[in-house]
Amino acid sequence: MKNIKLLWTVYYPVILSFLSFIYSVSLWFNGYQLEGIFVGIWVPSILALAICIRQRRNDYYRSLYAEKKLNEFKLNDNE
Repeated sequence: MKNIKLLWTVYYPVILSFLSFIYSVSLWFNGYQLEGIFVGIWVPSILALAICIRQRRNDYYRSLYAEKKLNEFKLNDNE
């Protein structure tokens, strides 16, 4: 169960994009071409949003790490 949860947390954008792609193709071949195109646009949007979220998360953790190192440096400097 932990393995599945780990896979979901890492690959959720790819899974959601693939499901969106499958839904888009099914709409297209069932005669709903415009709806299929609209849903097909979701694929790059989902991936772009995931990239933005991960970049912001990485920036946040980097700033926390840098702040921690700066505080350690200040404490060592005062001693």
